[in-house]
Amino acid sequence: MSESILGGHASPAFHEHPRNMTTTAQTFTTPTTHKHEPRIFTSDDEAPIASKDKMRSMSQPKKVDKHSPEYLVKSGIAGGIAGCAAKTVVGPLDRVKILFQTSNPNFAKYAGKWTGLPIAMRDIYITNGITGLFKGHSATLLRIFPYAGIKFLAYEQIRARVIKHRGHETPLRRFVSGSLAGMVSVFFTYPLEVIRVRLAFETRQSHRSTLRSICKKIYNEHPPLPTHHHPANSVAAAVETVSETVVPRHGLANFFRGFTPTLIGMLPYAGASFLAHDTMSDIMRLPFLAQYTTLPHTQREESSTSSHKPAQLRYWAELTTGGIAGFVSQTVSYPLEIIRRRMQVGGVVGDGHRLSMTEVTKRIYLERGWRGFFVGLTIGYVKVIPMVATSFYVYERGKYYFGI
Repeated sequence: MSESILGGHASPAFHEHPRNMTTTAQTFTTPTTHKHEPRIFTSDDEAPIASKDKMRSMSQPKKVDKHSPEYLVKSGIAGGIAGCAAKTVVGPLDRVKILFQTSNPNFAKYAGKWTGLPIAMRDIYITNGITGLFKGHSATLLRIFPYAGIKFLAYEQIRARVIKHRGHETPLRRFVSGSLAGMVSVFFTYPLEVIRVRLAFETRQSHRSTLRSICKKIYNEHPPLPTHHHPANSVAAAVETVSETVVPRHGLANFFRGFTPTLIGMLPYAGASFLAHDTMSDIMRLPFLAQYTTLPHTQREESSTSSHKPAQLRYWAELTTGGIAGFVSQTVSYPLEIIRRRMQVGGVVGDGHRLSMTEVTKRIYLERGWRGFFVGLTIGYVKVIPMVATSFYVYERGKYYFGI
């Protein structure tokens, strides 16, 4: 029996230990081979199965450390591409929203009306063509690639430290991770946001602003002479004097107008956005929904060679989770966005005085009451919902195809 199966004379080991043999060929114990000896298979099917296992282990995605340079680069690129795709989808809506938020004299009459958005877009198209609807878009892409890349990259890194394993998944930890990621991205990219808003705010036909000209204009803007107040006590007088003489009020400081409300606004906006997205993603992956909402064979379990990766959502499910995230984040942060926009265009509206966050808040309330803090919110929904949906969709797909 052993000769016909093993192809030759039986190994001495089998003569010395007959207990290792059984009555059927399928249950032979394979003898131990030396390093340079060919392996002897106990059946015809074992060789192809072994080669298939080897190929499967070679093709299995390796576990990528979230702190490794490879992960940082890939997640940053995926986030940057996601941001650019999202902003391009809603470019015209973004232009009109900025004109409404900043009370541009030529478009203030359309604000607060249901028909204001299409009429404003029509006027821009008639006056400047399709390029008018995308004015400032080059500056948008210049800013959004690093902004979105840093935001998503920072979220992954902060989340990995705040939520070390799945047992630490809580709404508060998700919110904190998103908020901190948003603040980090603002620190690095805010001047580009000011340039973008100013380019979008320009509506004059006689002088077409370029990226270089608008940067020069912002840099050279000087506020009027400070108004002399008469504080009630010496401490207030000292604070006022320091704020007007020590704090820079022109030059590079002009590129940080509205920085404070932006930073504060990022806490609820980014935090709510990531929290809503991750929560909705969990709901979409519940067992009774997973068969309709997830793509089969895209889940990856934690092992020594691969990291855990939940199943990819179908396109409509991923867009839905992103859209809900956009709705929630826009609602909770919109008043601060209004204040930020008004501060960013302070050099071209009114007397050029660089207003503080408190002064801008008072002016908005005196002009329109509490409704003034929600001017353009409808456009905000129309813009932010598809924008955030596209952003999360492209980012999640990008991560999947990059193998992270």
